[in-house]
This record gives sequence, C-alpha cells and structure tokens, in this order.
Amino acid sequence: MNIREIYELFVELGMKNDPRGWDNVQKLLERVKKEFEKLGEKEKEKFDLEKLSNPYSDTRILYGDSEREVKRILSGIDIDTSELLLAKELERQGKKVDLVISHHPQGKAYANFYEVMHLQEDLLSRWGIPINIAEGLLLPRIGEVERKVLPVNHYKVIDAARILDIPLMCCHTPADNCVSTYLQKLFDENVPYTVGDILDLLEEIPEYKEAIRRNNPPKIIVGNHKNRAGKVFVDMTGGTEGALELIEKMAQAGIGTIVGMHMSEEHRKEAEKHHINVVIAGHIASDSLGMNILLDNLETKGIEIIPASGLIRISRV
Repeated sequence: MNIREIYELFVELGMKNDPRGWDNVQKLLERVKKEFEKLGEKEKEKFDLEKLSNPYSDTRILYGDSEREVKRILSGIDIDTSELLLAKELERQGKKVDLVISHHPQGKAYANFYEVMHLQEDLLSRWGIPINIAEGLLLPRIGEVERKVLPVNHYKVIDAARILDIPLMCCHTPADNCVSTYLQKLFDENVPYTVGDILDLLEEIPEYKEAIRRNNPPKIIVGNHKNRAGKVFVDMTGGTEGALELIEKMAQAGIGTIVGMHMSEEHRKEAEKHHINVVIAGHIASDSLGMNILLDNLETKGIEIIPASGLIRISRV
C-alpha cells in the first residue's frame, strides 16, 4: 500500500464506525460539496479540498509523497521530534521506516481539530437530547477550543519531518470512532447490571489488561461498584470534552453511566451533582484500542508495525 491508500482506508474505517452512521456521514459530505460549489474563486483557493472526501479535520497526511510505498510503519499516540529521530535511527540500523503515524493530531490537523466536535451533536441527539439543545450548548464550547489552539506552534513537528524527510500522518477521530463503537457494542450486548460489571468487561480487553499492569487501570470516579449502571453511554469520540451543561441533559435523557477516556474535575463534579456514574477507561489504553483496530488492517497486508510513544500494540490478526 502507499500512503494515500492507508490514509483513505483509515478515513473509510472511521466512517464505517462513526456513531452517526454511514448514511448520515455521506449526507454531511454532500452538504460540504454543495457549499464548496457555491464559493467564489478566492474562497475556493483557501478551501481544504480534503474536506470533500474526509469528514475528519483531525486526520491528514502531514508530510511526504502520498504515492510512496509503505512496508514498515512506526506508530504512536503522540509523535514529536524525538519519535522522528527514533525513526531515523532505525533507518541507520537497517530498519527503514516508510511512514510515521501519530494518533493525536499535529499541524493543520490540530489547527482545525475542533471542527470534529460537531460529531457530538448528532451522537447526543441519538441518545434523546434534542439536536437544537446539543447544538446550542456545544457552540460556545467549540469556540472555546478553537481559541485555545489558535496560538499553538502547529508546524513544529511537521518541520522536523520535512528536515529529516520522514513521511508523517495523523489519525485521530477515525481511531476514536473505532474504540467508541467497539465498547458501545460490548456494553449493549452484555448489558452490565452494575458499574462494577462495566469494570469487569473492560478488564478483559488486552489493552486495558496491560494498562492495569502499568498501574493505570480503568477507574470509577463517580459512583461505586455496587451502583446500578443504567444506560451506558460511551463518550470517546468528537475531539475533546463537550459543554459542561450537557451533563444535566444526559441525566434528563436517562443516561446512567458515562464511560470515557478522561474527564475534567469540573465535569466530574457536574456528573456527581446529577447522579451519573462515571468510569474512566483510560486515555492511552483507549487510544491504543482504537489505533489497533485500524493498524490490524495494515498488518493483514504485510506491513510491519513498530509501536512507540505509549501505543499498547495488541494484534488481533
């Protein structure tokens, strides 16, 4: 496979696992295409053409020839200059790395990653929160995240990739969609009765087993083992944490337990206030599970995967 084929495969898998559903994502792309067609020439020159086929602004090829063939990949949760130098050192040792894949976004994918937060609107709507409420509450939060990333030195790592001439891409929401769908299906099929039952299910998954060995196990941060779980909502996609006010709306929609990667103390206190149990499955273990689902598709095609930067590589091939 070449880099472009890998990128397109990851986007496709992200859409297939998107909690909004494949058809709704295709409708979203159609709307983007219609909006693009209405733009003037100057606006079209500034438009990111990847948006016409890729609904995830936090997933992009960041540097390198997209036609380059790939036999070996170095992949990690966070990639910075040190991982790129590691890839260069592996090349010196005779193990040439053809592509580095970061889970968390960099460069232009980080500059615009707040755009994927709109996914949360449709996800919450599916759980019974009116779409107008979800949109209204998320809009200020999206603006807050946008302002937060404005001053970041987005191209620091991409410049290092260019100088070292190491192809680099990132894949964020497609991987998060994969872990979100995987876990939601697990809980929907097994219907955990208590919050403790949720922990038991998580602890049987290899990535979380390894996280336990690393002293970073899944934890209950609101509620206790004996609390009844109620409706279990997996909150692991859509860029970053949503609006604080949405916690109350989740309680009103009947959500009993939130299973997430992480949660701010402010959000935790709000969940406690509204009697929603919260289980933190773990950030890096959850990211690893999502990335592994994607990377397995490359391993089946004979591509070697070198895990780095916290990636807990578990092959299901």
